[in-house]
Amino acid sequence: MRIKWILGTLVLWLVIGASTLAWLLSHPPGMGGVQSLRWPTASEPLAPLKVRFLGVATVLLDDGETALLTDGFFSRPDKLTVFLRKVEPDVQAITKGLQRAGITGSASRLAAVIPLHSHYDHAMDAPEVARQTGALLMGSGSTMMVGQGWGLPADRMKLVQLHTPYHFGRFTITLYPALHTPTGFTGGVIEQPLKPPVRATDYLEGQSYAMHIAHEGRTLLITGTAGFVPGALQDVRADVVLLGIGAMGPRSPEHKLAYWNETVRTVGARRVIPIHWDDFWIPSAQPMQPMPRPLDDFEASMAFLEQQGAAEGVNIRLPAAWTPMDVFDGLPR
Repeated sequence: MRIKWILGTLVLWLVIGASTLAWLLSHPPGMGGVQSLRWPTASEPLAPLKVRFLGVATVLLDDGETALLTDGFFSRPDKLTVFLRKVEPDVQAITKGLQRAGITGSASRLAAVIPLHSHYDHAMDAPEVARQTGALLMGSGSTMMVGQGWGLPADRMKLVQLHTPYHFGRFTITLYPALHTPTGFTGGVIEQPLKPPVRATDYLEGQSYAMHIAHEGRTLLITGTAGFVPGALQDVRADVVLLGIGAMGPRSPEHKLAYWNETVRTVGARRVIPIHWDDFWIPSAQPMQPMPRPLDDFEASMAFLEQQGAAEGVNIRLPAAWTPMDVFDGLPR
């Protein structure tokens, strides 16, 4: 009788736990407490360099002559597919995303698409973006395996070298080593051409990057994940950091502070724009919402950033979704 009671109790707790998890995953945290940080979208910026946040760590930089794109992730498969099925690029969603961002056709001015690491929410769509736009796919050896698996020709891909400047029009980009946020998905290298559909977990991290951009005397740093290599940015300077905060919320106070010190304080940034906080299981056409608990803690991340920003005089601004921004607006030269 006691065994039946124990089993019944375990089943009850499993049901309660599963129900609680399902509720949390379907109820993202609100954004009411950070509305004052949102970037204004009233008018088109006059600055030649326009920056658009397209969700997750996909960022478009465009000066009217040349454009660069990090990641290029538009497929955004739902959570059921990610957890239980196989994933693959959604060509229609990629085409619509490129059109919405103003990147259309093989004659577009997109020079390169650069995944900041090789997880599916960063690198999966990049070869198709390169195919549709004529852009060069740049990245790690793992990203090259993603490109090969999609059938992208070798002359359309470039294995990058760390600390090496690459020039595209008036842009100079340099990639520095980074690490993924310490989670169960950190690490691993893709060693063979990855031909989708495959499990989302088959998209291993490979080399993570912090990407530095110099343009007409202004400097910008983009991080795609809330991890770091100590000292990697010691000699780097950036006016603005687009700071990847995915899965940062549940990390320890010590990790958050070390990440801030290594990627914001070290480079002397005066503005931080958090990215990679949105729920990437939601289609791009819907309004962005924070990643739900327990996978992240958006409120904790933003509270930390606001506290550090206030203490050190660093401006914290939430990006406008899909809208061109002059990320240097209001900052002295």
